Amino acid sequence: MVDSQFFSFAFLIWSVPIIFLRVILGKRRGMLPPSPRALPVIGHRHLLGPIPHQALNKLSNRYGPLPKLSNLDYLTYGTSDMAMAPYGPYWKYTRKLCMTELLGSRTLDRLLSIRRDEMNIFVRLIREKAETGEAVDIGAELMKLTNNVISRMLLGKRCSGIKKMRPNLDLQGYRKRLKNVRDKFDILMESVISEHKEARNESESAGNSDKVKDVLDLLIDISEDENAEMRLTRENIKAFVMNIFGAGADSSAVTIGWGLSELINHPDVIVKAQEEIDSSVGRNRMLEESDIANLPYLQAIVKETLRLHPSGPLVVRESTEDCTIGGYDIPKQTRLFVNLWALGRDSEHWENPLEFIPERFHSEEWKQQGKFQFLDLRGQHFNLLSFGSGRRSCPGASLALLLIPTVLGRLIQCFDWKVGDGENEDCGVSMEEKAGITLLIILWFVAQWQGFHILRFE
Repeated sequence: MVDSQFFSFAFLIWSVPIIFLRVILGKRRGMLPPSPRALPVIGHRHLLGPIPHQALNKLSNRYGPLPKLSNLDYLTYGTSDMAMAPYGPYWKYTRKLCMTELLGSRTLDRLLSIRRDEMNIFVRLIREKAETGEAVDIGAELMKLTNNVISRMLLGKRCSGIKKMRPNLDLQGYRKRLKNVRDKFDILMESVISEHKEARNESESAGNSDKVKDVLDLLIDISEDENAEMRLTRENIKAFVMNIFGAGADSSAVTIGWGLSELINHPDVIVKAQEEIDSSVGRNRMLEESDIANLPYLQAIVKETLRLHPSGPLVVRESTEDCTIGGYDIPKQTRLFVNLWALGRDSEHWENPLEFIPERFHSEEWKQQGKFQFLDLRGQHFNLLSFGSGRRSCPGASLALLLIPTVLGRLIQCFDWKVGDGENEDCGVSMEEKAGITLLIILWFVAQWQGFHILRFE
């Protein structure tokens, strides 16, 4: 009896100050957003599951739309990385550099022949398989296409095997494994930059000044320019390469794959798109980037694809100062995730949000109200943030909006499609997502060449 009273008294003596401190600290921290209980060491990792954006959407329905996550620091170059650098002179300079020089209209126009060449190679490969009735792993081929486009624009050479050189990036993985991924990236970048500098020196020694400069050439030029507004370090160059390659290759390929999957599941949509392309472009030449502006239904298909399947479902931001959102206090330097996947499927803003309906961006009613022009993909409408919004929006949006509709348009123009995994050829495409930074699906399709009037590729 005495022992039980003693332990009860000791427990009260121990617990009262703890409760008091929690109350005081809670007041100091303000009204933080509600959250499920975290476990020791692993925090909330057990709640995220294999597909984080879906898990976060379920948590937001219960606790509110303000989750917090970590571990991204191991996948960047810190303040040398434009994507992670704090707002200031360096970030403003690199952002301007990226938008005006590296991925600006002049650079994209100058490197148009690279994109056209790689798309011709891609279509030729699909045609060869179509003529034999062979199933094609379209997801893998799209990844090779976008890898080669980005690699040639960035580094001046094809790099189809780079996907095999990169392990899966798992945001929920242990820190040691994430650090290992980052270290392998760094070794790869060091090798690529060193090889590029050696090739430049050899070319200059041989008097070859006619070479079209790729993006890495521009970065090296800036790093060696003593009169540049801000000198770039080797770390800055590696960060640029990592940003552009990492953000551009996977995301564009995955978006095109999702779009083609939706079209196979909606044959009426693909027929309508083929009719538009035949009417505007004809069947005597390939669809080109310059044709996209005259293909509003194809644009609507791309918008609807990105609404349902944003290539990067979660956008990472950090609060620069204390603020209040929805009545909750968000402390300075809080890591925030915006769930673009959930925004595009929000029933409060979209009618029949889970259905693939390109006409929602193309109807006469929307045109008359100006919605077709207003609902663009560059962050002007907060129901459709496919490339983010504001200062931190994706600097590669211009390239993506050239590559995605052109490749998807050519796949529509040149081929008829069906599922071809050998077992379920008469079934639709499964739209089940796989884990990853971008939304992944496995695609095996059979293409049928449409008897195009072009006998050779220029």
